[in-house]
Amino acid sequence: MNRISPDEVLTTPAGELAALASESLFQLKNDAADLLAAAKSIVEHVDRALDLKYADRAHQLRLAAGKDTGVVHFDDGHVRITADLPKKVDWDQTRLAEITRRIAANGDDPSEYVDISYRISETKFNAWPESLKSAFAPARTLKTGKPGFRLALLQE
Repeated sequence: MNRISPDEVLTTPAGELAALASESLFQLKNDAADLLAAAKSIVEHVDRALDLKYADRAHQLRLAAGKDTGVVHFDDGHVRITADLPKKVDWDQTRLAEITRRIAANGDDPSEYVDISYRISETKFNAWPESLKSAFAPARTLKTGKPGFRLALLQE
């Protein structure tokens, strides 16, 4: 089995790669997964270092601007630092449902205040009797995701 470097993989047409032996494709896939894992670990490690280096300064700038979250900019030598602390809001679904029922009970339209979406677990849908499924089927659209393949070497 000839080893192909990552640079060679990127310059080899997919049709030529597809013609390789399954063992070669297995090795390429594993090598790529190892490189990806290493790259993610490096990025996470550098991000921790950046947080240690700049979090306090960014926090002080946010305080001075009267905000707890958001973007601040500052310079460190010849590098412009943009520190973003995004706001992440989580809503209690049970309480929102209760509030929207009260709004509707008062004669108002909850959709003027709240974005409402519905979803049904595919496991629950498949467990329903056909009579119930048929009522919901017109509202269901099945889409597929990106195909994936896992390769494993068989024991000889």
